Parts: sequence; structure tokens; C-alpha cells
Amino acid sequence: MAQMYAAAKQGHRPSLARLLSLVERGGAPARAVGALAHREAGRGYVIGLTGAPGAGKSTLTSALVKTMKADGLNIGVLAIDPSSPFTGGAILGDRVRMQEHALDDGIFIRSMATRGHLGGLALATPEAVRLLEATGRDYVVVETVGVGQVEVEIAGAADTTVVVVNPGWGDAVQANKAGLMEIADVFVINKADRAGTDDTRRDLEYMLDLSGGYHPSDDGTPVWRPPVLTSVATDGRGLDELWASIRDHRAHLEATGELAERRRRRSEDELSHIVTEQLEQRARELRTTEGWRALVAQVEDREVDPWAAVSRLLAD
Repeated sequence: MAQMYAAAKQGHRPSLARLLSLVERGGAPARAVGALAHREAGRGYVIGLTGAPGAGKSTLTSALVKTMKADGLNIGVLAIDPSSPFTGGAILGDRVRMQEHALDDGIFIRSMATRGHLGGLALATPEAVRLLEATGRDYVVVETVGVGQVEVEIAGAADTTVVVVNPGWGDAVQANKAGLMEIADVFVINKADRAGTDDTRRDLEYMLDLSGGYHPSDDGTPVWRPPVLTSVATDGRGLDELWASIRDHRAHLEATGELAERRRRRSEDELSHIVTEQLEQRARELRTTEGWRALVAQVEDREVDPWAAVSRLLAD
């Protein structure tokens, strides 16, 4: 394991791919990889990118990575793919769309399968991000498959979160219901060569106005208001502005100290997820014991109430 990790740090891409596979599968090997990467992570910057299916996220991600690479950066991309119904693995659609970067040593793209259950992926994603950072990536872009609650959590576990919408996509009220207004640091209306772009921009700006909280605080600390940008990812329009806004947001976070606070909260959230997962695993194990079956029978026979039964089970 240590030898493979050392090789990945030296730029050996197959070793990095194998380590990411271990992280994705979970269990003791994933914990071992995480322990190796943890101390050397934190040097990179994480961009979360989410939006409704069909918004053009993969094409936009590919175009953004190309724009970033022009600055000489080393970039990792985690594309959260839906699972194949046959193999259970990632469908790899994102990597197909980003194939122009396949031979670029400065860009590493990895699809991670949801396998129909994003809960485990929510735990694997931070480990994968840390591994990419520890092996030399300046930026890590995490692209999610859609705007479900857990996917929003994954994208929100980033330093800068970019929310992608299309002209005429629902309305800003629906965006607010999905939690997008809360996590977005930058909005991008992709496919802006279509009709309805101005209406979508107006709706988003209106919801930002209603949200409030974008005025300077009493002590004069500047507050970031998410810009609403437009892009046509297929021909590169708007990508320079998007990349500039991401850099501006990073500068804002660093100047106000919010970057450190966001990362502290991320660490706390990750610990909370791990504790919850471990307790759920323990609960699953308890439900397979003879004591569990005996307590079920006692509750059914009205010998003990359910809460007292659980207290007795946990006390053993």
C-alpha cells in the first residue's frame, strides 16, 4: 500500500487509479489509504459542480478544466456517475465526454459509481479528494450526477460550489427548494445561446435579493453575493469569466478567513457522517443476535415496552 501511494505521488497514474478504487470500495483498505493521504492533503482547492441532469455539467466541466489547465495547474476531476444496471460500475459518460484530456499528464479524471446509493459515496468522496490533493493536484473538481439531497451535500462539501442551470429550467423557487440557493457560490446559466436566458438570470437575481444577507456586516466585512454568469460550454463562451469568478471567490474566502471556517465545518460534518455510519453498522449487527430476537418476542408479548427493550439491548 505504502509503495503504491509513493508511486502515485511520483505521478504513476495506474497506482493512483488503484488507490481510488480501494477508497471507493470502502472497508479497511480504504481506511489505510485515507490514513496515508490525510496528513499531506489540504493543499489543493475543491470546486463542486452540480445541477439538473442535462444541464451540460460534463461539457462545462471539460471546458472549465481546459481553461484552468492553461494556467499550468495540475487538476483532478471526480465525476460522480450513475451506476451501470449490469455491472454496478460507473457508466463512464463523463470520461467519454472529457476524452480530449485523456493523454494530458496534468489532468486526472475519475468516475465514481453511485451504485444506486449515494450515502456511501458521501463518505468516499472526501477520502478521494484528499488522495488527489496529497498526490499533487492543485485543484479538484467534483461533478455530481444531479441535484438530489445527498448530491447537493457532496457538491456543497467544496470550497467553491458552482450550480449549473439552463434557460427555462424550472424557476428560482424550485432551485431554492432543492437547496441550490443555499450552497451556490457561483451560478452559471449554461446553453445560454437558447431562448429564456435573460428570464432565468432575472429569476435567480430576484431570489438572491429575497434571500438577503448579502450586505456588508456591521464590522465592514465584505459578503460574497453569488454572481449569475452565462456560458456556452460547447464553444467556450463564458469560461474565462467562470474561472475568474472561482478565483475571485477563493480570494474572498482567504481574505475573510471563511475558507478555514468552511474546511473546519467540513471536517466536523465528515466526522458526523462516519459516526452515524458506524452506529448504523452496530445497529445492523445487534439485529442479528439472539438477544434481539428475544426482545422482539418480549415486546410482542407485552412483557416490556419498546423503549425499555432498546435501553436493555444497548446496555448489554
